[in-house]
Amino acid sequence: GGSVKEGKMPDGEKTRQGKQEEEQQQKEEEREGLIEFYSSYQELFQFFCSNTTIHGAIRLVCSKKNKMKTAFWSVLFFLTFGLMYWQFGILYREYFSYPVSLNLNLNSDRLIFPAVTLCTLNPYRYSAIRKKLDKLDQITHQTLLDLYDYNMSLPRSDWSIPSTQKRSLRSLLHNVQRHPLQRQKRDNLVNLPENSPSVDKNDWKIGFVLCSENNKDCFHQAYSSGVDAVREWYSFHYINILAQVPDAKALDESDFENFIYACRFNEATCDKANYTHFHHPLYGNCYTFNDNSSSLWTSSLPGINNGLSLVVRTEQNDFIPLLSTVTGARVMVHDQNEPAFMDDGGFNVRPGIETSISMRKEMTVRLGGSYSDCTEDGSDVPVQNLYSSRYTEQVCIRSCFQLKMVERCGCAYYFYPLPEGAEYCDYTKHVSWGYCYYKLLAEFKADVLGCFHKCRKPCKMTEYRLSAGYSRWPSAVSEDWVFYMLSQQNKYNITSKRNGVAKVNIFFEEWNYKTNGESPAFTVVTLLSQLGNQWSLWFGSSVLSVMELAELILDFFAITFILAFRWFRSRQKLSPPGPSPNTHDNTAFQDEAPAANAPHRFTVEAVVTTLPSYNSLEPHGPSRDGEAGHE
Repeated sequence: GGSVKEGKMPDGEKTRQGKQEEEQQQKEEEREGLIEFYSSYQELFQFFCSNTTIHGAIRLVCSKKNKMKTAFWSVLFFLTFGLMYWQFGILYREYFSYPVSLNLNLNSDRLIFPAVTLCTLNPYRYSAIRKKLDKLDQITHQTLLDLYDYNMSLPRSDWSIPSTQKRSLRSLLHNVQRHPLQRQKRDNLVNLPENSPSVDKNDWKIGFVLCSENNKDCFHQAYSSGVDAVREWYSFHYINILAQVPDAKALDESDFENFIYACRFNEATCDKANYTHFHHPLYGNCYTFNDNSSSLWTSSLPGINNGLSLVVRTEQNDFIPLLSTVTGARVMVHDQNEPAFMDDGGFNVRPGIETSISMRKEMTVRLGGSYSDCTEDGSDVPVQNLYSSRYTEQVCIRSCFQLKMVERCGCAYYFYPLPEGAEYCDYTKHVSWGYCYYKLLAEFKADVLGCFHKCRKPCKMTEYRLSAGYSRWPSAVSEDWVFYMLSQQNKYNITSKRNGVAKVNIFFEEWNYKTNGESPAFTVVTLLSQLGNQWSLWFGSSVLSVMELAELILDFFAITFILAFRWFRSRQKLSPPGPSPNTHDNTAFQDEAPAANAPHRFTVEAVVTTLPSYNSLEPHGPSRDGEAGHE
């Protein structure tokens, strides 16, 4: 009966305890880490190519024993990637060019009738400036006699001049003599003496000279046509005369009934509440119908009987022959709250003719923002609107020129609205304004002033497409009674029947009107769809394949960081500091190679210890068992 020494464990119990320790150690070794990284780039790419859903990637692994096939598939794979991203670049470039699609819509509805402006083409002789205009006519008469031997007939006038006006007439004569009408031979402007020998008329141009205030620089305004030169020269002095009269634009010496014999809209008679009046320096008295936004006309039906019908007088009376060389009337159709620029959109109505004008409404709606440089209301345009109307491109361009005129020349051009604090140009106050104006006009037309660049198109526009038909009115068999009734009704005897009246009809051709709209041609949805199409074309994969590629890129950077960190720690171990009794063993990585059957990876485990440890990154393998066995 041997006795068991105290403190010794039986063999069976020791064996059972050893098995439990081995099972516990095996469980710990088989425990999967929270974060896994491959030990090399080769292993990372091999795993990706073997498991990805991108077409063609598996061929890089399957053909690794055949270097020629591996090289071929590698070149083909990366070439395909390059072609795909080249297509991506084209798609992105198209997207950021912000293309638009044009949408055409036809709408049918009752239409608001547009504003119609009608001018007499007969600049009026205001009583306030009649004497000065008569004096200007006398000077022009003598000029034409000297240059062309033409004895122009002058309108009858009272030649008695009050003593109070003699000084102003002498001032006019002095200024006209400072800017005389002259002949120009080719490029050199010369004054012809009275005893000059006769020359070939084709060798000469006619014009006038405008010089700076100190006469150091002069501007030669010449014309190949003598008619154009005389009209421009006369108009220049006429504007100066108008500018000398305070509030000349507010003078109202018009007689609506002496110009418009009959006015009807929708078979109803027009009255004074349906029009507004203004005076144009070149086109005379102008009347705008349907410009009152509170009571606008609406066409009940399309057709000639449901529009505006006017009978107007075209016989010129008390006119200025050197300023107006045509007979008839000028008509312009425009939208409400827009000024009537008769030079741009107007056309003339012939005397003795019935002009029927059919209209078709057309609206244009543009996309703003990145899609175009249009403006909603002009508030973002760096040009002050001088007109009491809404923003249009022509309003902006004229305002821009007028503001530059005031800035450079010190006065405003008479044809455009007057800016605050400025005054109209007049050579009795601004001696060299004509020189400054024509120099500035040349820069304006060449866009040196930048007005055409600054003034942008509005995002919403309304235009009216016009087509006209003409017929003789009144006819030969009806003209007698028509002229008799007109003379009785308006108490005006028409001396020239055939050139005395004209009729104008303006109406909608149909109720349908066209709307030209814009919509984005390349949206974000379209871009994503096109990118997906290109990805499927070249690799036959889906969005999840893109996520696999993103995962590969993230793993690549993670492995780079881990390897760089291991290299940095290994460099630190070459020269370790002296041991400290209070420090723990925080060895981050082991340099010994893993066993042959160990997986090519390292595992990071979540281990809670007093201090952080990097032992979890050590490769697991039989070497660990060997070390335990030695212990």
